[in-house]
Amino acid sequence: MILNVAINSSFYGIRIRMIGVALNHQSNGKTKPLSRSWNRVIFHAGFDTKSWQLFVRHWIGLPDSEDENPGIINYYGRGEMVLIRNFRRNQFALTATNSLRFSIRNRGSILTAWSFPVNKNLRMQFHLGHGYGETLVDYNHSQTTIGVAVSLIDW
Repeated sequence: MILNVAINSSFYGIRIRMIGVALNHQSNGKTKPLSRSWNRVIFHAGFDTKSWQLFVRHWIGLPDSEDENPGIINYYGRGEMVLIRNFRRNQFALTATNSLRFSIRNRGSILTAWSFPVNKNLRMQFHLGHGYGETLVDYNHSQTTIGVAVSLIDW
């Protein structure tokens, strides 16, 4: 469930576009012992300039009597920042998560993405990521991933 409020305000040339809150359930749909799920409340905001977009999210994990992923928030993070740059018909994105525990146990992830047109609405995407939380099953293992994707609709 998401409550999103449109905002049209500026602050030093940066437009504030929206703020909101969401109740989020994430699950991998598997049975034990590979079952993983968690619930959280997410607070989010979106900003932009002429050619940049910034989305920030902070979440609070909700307690669960059957904690299938102990300490997931310390690996997956407590917040996320997505920075997007549109250049011609290319889109470059940087997504970073962080546990917001600035100590020896500070963890998170970083993902870079490049999307470009192939033909009409068909787009290719390349991803390079490193860190924790790539999947729910191995949320507590750091890994580096490379991805290629195709998008059939250009939003």
